Amino acid sequence: MYLKTLHLRQFRNYLDQAVEFNAPKTILLGNNAQGKSNLLEAVELLSTLRSHRTTRDRDLIYTGKTSAQVAAQIDREIGSVDLSFTLRLNSRRTVAINSETVRRQLDFLGILNMVQFSSLDLDLVRGGPDQRRNWVDSLLIQLEPVYAHILQQYNQVLRQRNALLKRKQESEVRSQESEVKSQKPAQQETGFDQTSELESVPSPLYPTSRSPSPHDELALWDAQLAATGTRVIRRRARVLQRLAPLAQRWHHAISGSTEELAVHYAPNVALAQDEPEWVKQAFLAKIQERAIAEQYQHTTLVGPHRDDVDFTINQTSARQYGSQGQQRTLVLALKLAELKLIEEVIGEPPLLLLDDVLAELDLNRQNQLLETIQDRYQTLITTTHLGSFDAQWLYSSQIFSVKQGQLTPGA
Repeated sequence: MYLKTLHLRQFRNYLDQAVEFNAPKTILLGNNAQGKSNLLEAVELLSTLRSHRTTRDRDLIYTGKTSAQVAAQIDREIGSVDLSFTLRLNSRRTVAINSETVRRQLDFLGILNMVQFSSLDLDLVRGGPDQRRNWVDSLLIQLEPVYAHILQQYNQVLRQRNALLKRKQESEVRSQESEVKSQKPAQQETGFDQTSELESVPSPLYPTSRSPSPHDELALWDAQLAATGTRVIRRRARVLQRLAPLAQRWHHAISGSTEELAVHYAPNVALAQDEPEWVKQAFLAKIQERAIAEQYQHTTLVGPHRDDVDFTINQTSARQYGSQGQQRTLVLALKLAELKLIEEVIGEPPLLLLDDVLAELDLNRQNQLLETIQDRYQTLITTTHLGSFDAQWLYSSQIFSVKQGQLTPGA
């Protein structure tokens, strides 16, 4: 897999920039805030239609403009493919393959595969569970593009269920207020403060007597949450089961065979068996267990949106007790494992994006990473200086200077 060309129009701080890649490794050299990371972000969006830096399309559009476009030509073993997406301020994004607009964005995924390693990833161990969930989900979307649809379905059900729990809370508050008012002295009951009957009128959400009660509707959302959540849980478990041994081997090599890494999936719903029906029933059982707590907190407490991934080094928590060096070794091992897993699954080496990460690694880890890359993986690297690269690397690399959203060949 090889990224041949990239064209950014009104994207981030790039007004109109075309790039042609003619070497296995491309180094983007420049000071901070010049646009190096923005270029890598464009490649990330072509791969996953997601950015790890923002969830809002308007953040990606050049200031003062109403749209942005990124286009690329990719060479794969199956042939050459043109990809493009267009972002708009006031309407939905559109994507195209070989100049033909694709109605389902799902069909756009899985064409350009990449692994990104940025300085932000070094917080993968120390950060919150949401960072680790996003990491697993981004990997899954590349390996199994339909997972993007599965995850979207689950999140939609989750939002609807949370909204219902909130409405139930508001309904209970109104009911309590109505009960208090109905207990006022008798002389007031014949006055103009007769609100109890108005308070008991069904919500517009339930306009007829045949509409489901909040309790019945919650049961319906419980079933959908368990069904969609089971699909998420099982896929996360499977991908981590395949990734873990690869990461262990890399970690063992980088640490000089002195440390043993273990990667454990920590699902919110116990995964004693991988049978879909078993997981679904365990899901529903836990919902019942947490029903009272959900009534008090008015939010969904059960499901893969509360999953985590645990990392241990020599059977000790890497998050709590790992040194900074150990944590960096761990993340590097995970990224190298991602490269290998994607290559195994899709049958081609993915792209590698290194965003300002070499300066964060010591010389030993830098060498381990650079030796692994060699010419096997097309690599785009951002850096503020060339001191981390040996002469052979620089000789075989294409170098661009980046300044204020413009690329100039050469250092």
